[in-house]
Amino acid sequence: MSEEKKIIAIDAMGGDKGPNAVLGGMNQFLYQNGENNIAFRLFGDEKKLRKLVAKYPRVARNTEIVHAPNVIKGTDKVMDVLRHSQDTSMYMAIKDVREGNSAAIISAGNTGMLMSLSKLALKTIDGIARPAITTMLPSGAGDSRVVVLDLGANVHCDENVLFDFAVLGSVYAEVVGRMPRPKLGVLNIGSEETKGNETLVHLNKVLTENKDKLPYEYIGFVEANDISAGRVQVVVTDGFTGNIVLKTVEGTAKLIKRVIVENFKKSVLAIIGAFFLVHVFKRLKHKIDPRSYAGATFLGLRGFAFKTHGNSDALAFANAIKYAAGLTQANLNGLIEERARALSDVRAKLQETE
Repeated sequence: MSEEKKIIAIDAMGGDKGPNAVLGGMNQFLYQNGENNIAFRLFGDEKKLRKLVAKYPRVARNTEIVHAPNVIKGTDKVMDVLRHSQDTSMYMAIKDVREGNSAAIISAGNTGMLMSLSKLALKTIDGIARPAITTMLPSGAGDSRVVVLDLGANVHCDENVLFDFAVLGSVYAEVVGRMPRPKLGVLNIGSEETKGNETLVHLNKVLTENKDKLPYEYIGFVEANDISAGRVQVVVTDGFTGNIVLKTVEGTAKLIKRVIVENFKKSVLAIIGAFFLVHVFKRLKHKIDPRSYAGATFLGLRGFAFKTHGNSDALAFANAIKYAAGLTQANLNGLIEERARALSDVRAKLQETE
């Protein structure tokens, strides 16, 4: 393999659909994006993987298989894995990033386990207290998206952690989403300054009083309906609320698809009309299909760790690889560290005003 290629470590054994979806996604990615920039280190049962890789010449040319005899189970605990099961496909792939052999790890395995092991192995960026699960969800008109974090890594968050999420999300929006000086809001039950718990009210007060020092446009509290309306480009919240938002968006997308299909089946005229609107429906599918944003990153770590849905198919996995490849080629972590350092004075005011 060329040394110029970025190497991505793949946990082949994670997820509901196992290695078949993983290999299919790798092949699809290489077919669509060429074989010049990305190569893989594939972790899992070597015997099983060699049989599957042989079916995909493109994958075979760009993949090194690393034998990992064990798989993390849903019942496993982090400390047990660290003590007795370091030969699992997920943990070996994470260690590969820590050791510098790979630029990122992608897994469809257990989210909590991937988060915990990645944080322990990779550590957080200087100036960032905790990493957050981040992705871009559909929003507004056209192909516009909104960055939402945290999506499930941190159930309880104080002002300092949420402030760090704003740092992470704003850099991510600029670099990955190409949104210069993004509009950033804190998710709440209302837009009024007095709404929400003490943590949110306090954070909003400090951010509002220091608007002119922020590298993003702080617009205050936002509500859940602002996410799809396109009013905001970065939404900061705790992992409990963020995960509910994510599942609601995905469920709504499936509902829209189901309603459209069911109504087409009821009318010949609807089927004829759909023929003339085929391009509209293709754009709608791309906009709301969860597989189009199948990857989420644990942002704030010193190495890149990406989580795909547990039921990811080949298309979803291909999109996750594309997503990861783009992020590894940007100086994202360096920019996050610079921004955290530049905003340390503002962050300190969270303690001063308590």
